[in-house]
Amino acid sequence: MKKLLLLFICLSIVSLENAQAQKKKGKKSKAVAAPAAKSKDKDAIKSYADVITKEAITDDGLFKTHQVKKEYFYEIPFNVLNKDMLWVSRIAQIPEGLGGGYMNAGSKTNEQVVHWLRFQDKILLKIKSFSNIAPDTKAIAKSVQVNNYEPTLYAFNIEAFNADSTAVVINVTKFFSEDVPAISGLSSRLRKEYKVKKLDASRSFVNSVKSFPENIEVKQDFTYSASEPPTQAKSESISLQMNQSMILLPEVPMQPRLYDPRVGFFTVSQNDFGSMQLKADEKTYIRRWRLEPKDPEAYARGELVEPVKPIIYYLDPGTPENLKAYMKQGIEDWQKPFETAGFKNAIIAKDAPTPEEDPEFSPEDIRYSVVRYVASTTRNAVGPSVSDPRSGEIIESDIIWYHNHLRSYRNRYLLETGAANVSARTLDTPEEEIGEMMRMVIAHEVGHALGFPHNMAASYSYPVESLRDGAFTQEFGLAASLMDYTRYNYVAQPGDKNIRFIRQMGPYDHYAANWGYRYIAEANSAEEEVPVLDQWIAEKANDPKYKFGRQSSTFDPQSQTEGVGDDPVAASTYGLKNLKYVAANLPAWTSDKTNNYDDLEELYGELLGVYSRYVGHVVTNVGGVFEDLKKPEQGGFVYTRLDEKSQRASMQWLQKNIFATPEWLIDKSILQNIDHAGYFEKVRKLQERHLNSLLSFDRLGRLMDAETTAVNYYSALEMLKDLRTGLWSEANSAKNVAIYRRNLQRSYIDRMGYLLKEEYTPRRFNRGGFEGAINYEVAASDVRALVRGELTSLRSKLKIARKAGVNTVTRYHYDDAIARIDTYLDTSSK
Repeated sequence: MKKLLLLFICLSIVSLENAQAQKKKGKKSKAVAAPAAKSKDKDAIKSYADVITKEAITDDGLFKTHQVKKEYFYEIPFNVLNKDMLWVSRIAQIPEGLGGGYMNAGSKTNEQVVHWLRFQDKILLKIKSFSNIAPDTKAIAKSVQVNNYEPTLYAFNIEAFNADSTAVVINVTKFFSEDVPAISGLSSRLRKEYKVKKLDASRSFVNSVKSFPENIEVKQDFTYSASEPPTQAKSESISLQMNQSMILLPEVPMQPRLYDPRVGFFTVSQNDFGSMQLKADEKTYIRRWRLEPKDPEAYARGELVEPVKPIIYYLDPGTPENLKAYMKQGIEDWQKPFETAGFKNAIIAKDAPTPEEDPEFSPEDIRYSVVRYVASTTRNAVGPSVSDPRSGEIIESDIIWYHNHLRSYRNRYLLETGAANVSARTLDTPEEEIGEMMRMVIAHEVGHALGFPHNMAASYSYPVESLRDGAFTQEFGLAASLMDYTRYNYVAQPGDKNIRFIRQMGPYDHYAANWGYRYIAEANSAEEEVPVLDQWIAEKANDPKYKFGRQSSTFDPQSQTEGVGDDPVAASTYGLKNLKYVAANLPAWTSDKTNNYDDLEELYGELLGVYSRYVGHVVTNVGGVFEDLKKPEQGGFVYTRLDEKSQRASMQWLQKNIFATPEWLIDKSILQNIDHAGYFEKVRKLQERHLNSLLSFDRLGRLMDAETTAVNYYSALEMLKDLRTGLWSEANSAKNVAIYRRNLQRSYIDRMGYLLKEEYTPRRFNRGGFEGAINYEVAASDVRALVRGELTSLRSKLKIARKAGVNTVTRYHYDDAIARIDTYLDTSSK
């Protein structure tokens, strides 16, 4: 009974507390009822009219875009959700000096594929990758999806639906006003360099949002707080304008063309997990524009046919008037190679429309490819492009031309051709010749934008002596491709007649354009094209004019930057002979004309660089290995060594032309008018650069490797002995050693010491077509033994030479050299 009474009392208490709690709760709810409802409404999906009010400024296109006061909205049709779109972030306006001179208005900062999808009451902007793929019809596609989960770039609340519920409205103001790294103009490196603190929201805003049938363009003005900005340091600010382009990719991707390394193209790659090859099949496609014939039947008959959509380049509105014609010629020079591929008028140059003609035109608009003229002191030009990663289709490209670049070409023209070319012996190069140089640079950069990388074997296809033949050079130019770095004919000698000195299109350019762009109507897939493509290569396989050489000048004598002709020793001999003539006349062509030394100093500095390139071409012969890309059915080897005789001759050339003091460079009329001191250091740096290149782990590894497969070869030991004997020739003849040779000899000992004690880290490139170094375990190889043996032999020789009646400074030099050797040998043995 007591238990029942106790239970009754407890229940009564609980009931009373609940009643009081409900009473309090009711009073509290009444007090805050309105705010709670308001908060709920804020998160709820509103009516279209409440979001897109009568004040809205609407632009119709891929999405409808709306501006309501200071807010921006996207109205996204449901039928474009989940569709692939290319998003390109570019700098539209840039402060001086940002990025060190190689960033500019028009520079691309990111390129990515995105798609929009709905998740509950949100719209997600997802970044999509095509690195790993599988056909949707195969079960493994599910595994590819779950193991390649796409990052969410941003999540937007659904604000409203349109009247017929066919589209969803989101507010994009915050997204475009925030500092989103994936679409930013400042990389993490730049943020660190300039000590960027944060985006200043009070000085950042959306400038404009424009919608077009297939793309949307957004401009943002951003100002960052930064402790060390590139310019205007006291402002502690970096301001730049970004342009965000989003374009709908084709519903049906262009039929891709499989890459073949025997023909040079930029590429996109995918891992296809649907392959039956017991592994993911890496598929690599070339990057190219979509050119399809307007009249397929006429095209099939071999007639020239216009493409459905030609490639059009617009000239930057800021291009100087006197340069426009040369730029247009450079662009349209590619019409001839495209004719080889069966297309006429495939590429066209136009002036940009004026604001009156097209107020919507913008160089950043992804619909337009533009040759951007950049008011910058940078000396360069580049030809980037953006492409569809599904197929390699190039969507758009901007050629970048920096204002001061012609200065470099004027200087190189004078230095490399002045001996044989009278019109180059001036600071005021004739305008038509400057224009021709610009035309070829633009054509070269357009070549990159068409998908063609550098072909460094193109210059090697022409015999050196043919470059002294006027008829040959006028017809065939200086190299088989404009995509080589053969800028000028530095082989031609004074007295040679009718010589072409400036590069031009070559037969390889026509061949590559045909291989990459000819429409193969009968093929319904990339794989079905391969037999035809292989046949085209086979037809030209034994002709050096149609050879492609990757940009890998570390080991291949035929694929060298700035090379000319098929014999680096002969070409560099001619080039050096011309350069000595130019050096002797440099004051007369510069300071004597201008009455100041600015140009003399600039050109002398660049002359040292030209000389160094000539030497470097010969250095590559030592331990040189030719790379001839081929399929097994072609027979022969892909990699073959340069013959022993040529390597020995190259070493002799180097002893004579770089390690023997280049007295012709030590011209008082130049040096004593451009600097007060440091003359010996200029020579030392030049010599040391090539000495260190010869004495590299990489080159020694290739020389040692020759012993494994060759019968007659130039060995690492022979190279080291030849080098030591030449560099220390004074020790063999009791001669005094001059200051330039003393510096070089010390550099030799220090480099040998480096080989004894340092570890080897092979240089690797992340860019396709750039070949890395040989990888081997140095400590387990002959390197240390060979170096120790050479230093020991040298020490013995110097101990004798120091007693042979040499002057005091030479004796001191030998004593110091012996002490250095002892230090390295003692250190390396511990």
